[in-house]
Amino acid sequence: QVQLVESGGGLVQAGGSLRLSCAVSRSIFSINVMGWYRQAPGKQRELVASISRAGSTNYADSVKGRFTISRDNAKNTVYLQMNSLKPEDAAVYYCNGYFLNTNYWGQGTQVTVSS
Repeated sequence: QVQLVESGGGLVQAGGSLRLSCAVSRSIFSINVMGWYRQAPGKQRELVASISRAGSTNYADSVKGRFTISRDNAKNTVYLQMNSLKPEDAAVYYCNGYFLNTNYWGQGTQVTVSS
């Protein structure tokens, strides 16, 4: 069993920055892929960014160059640095971990971007 707890969401003006954190209840070194997803009202949940155990990263086209995913294995934490935020980035952001053929999700953290 893996528990994921997100934090760091909030209200920010367009052009601003936020850093989301995802604290994981077990060593993330053994988790193959960690990712951040988001879901806006009326839309499907979408992948924002992912990072493999080897450190390879993948980003949605809409956030490339603005968002950075990273992981701190010593702290069992995954981060999402979000810069140059746009109103269309507003959503609930979810942390995800894929471990032993099971997807684990956090409860989500709200990001609101004012124009």
